[in-house]
Amino acid sequence: MTNVNIAKMIDHTALKAETTKEQILTLCQEAKEYNFFSVCVNPTWVYTAFEELKGSDVAVCTVIGFPLGANTPEVKAFETKNAIENGATEVDMVINIGALKDGNYELVEKDVLAVVEAAKGKALTKAIIETSLLTDEEKVKACEIAVKAGIDYVKTSTGFSTGGATVEDIRLMRKTVGPDIGVKASGGVRDRAGVEAMIEAGATRIGASAGVSIVKGETAKTDY
Repeated sequence: MTNVNIAKMIDHTALKAETTKEQILTLCQEAKEYNFFSVCVNPTWVYTAFEELKGSDVAVCTVIGFPLGANTPEVKAFETKNAIENGATEVDMVINIGALKDGNYELVEKDVLAVVEAAKGKALTKAIIETSLLTDEEKVKACEIAVKAGIDYVKTSTGFSTGGATVEDIRLMRKTVGPDIGVKASGGVRDRAGVEAMIEAGATRIGASAGVSIVKGETAKTDY
């Protein structure tokens, strides 16, 4: 597996609250230099990234209902539409985790569907299920609901909860969604060996702030 192959699977990420414009511009420059698939930024930085990446093939990804997923479906739909208007072509939404744990599957589906419908024909959608907070049964149910709602990808983590992606979770998610839905590993992926393990388990996209270190064959100290 070459560096180029790996680079094109990475969403180069900067989602910390204290991220500055200068850091976003650097993120975009790195994404162009290393040929990452996208940059993943908070909604406030979408237009900045869109402008900076004009003329390149690097996509602009953003996060919706981030990082808790506790907004209403209507708010997530508005946030999605606004992000797309500002130049996002991929949206990673956090599901309503509390509703899932309550067994309120109707609300979980409504939540995901609101984003899917707002993005339809305009942006690719990913559902962040926050695996570290779920049992295996809940992970399976979250994936099933997201697929039923028409999601393009399921994603492990925000990177801001109690844990990140694991090979076991990627394997379970891939088994649940089948071959046609994307699976994104995010949170704690810091080196090439980690990326290759996630890909081997079934991941088709990697979310990481350590993209440059990964393609250089180094290990980053932090992620996100």
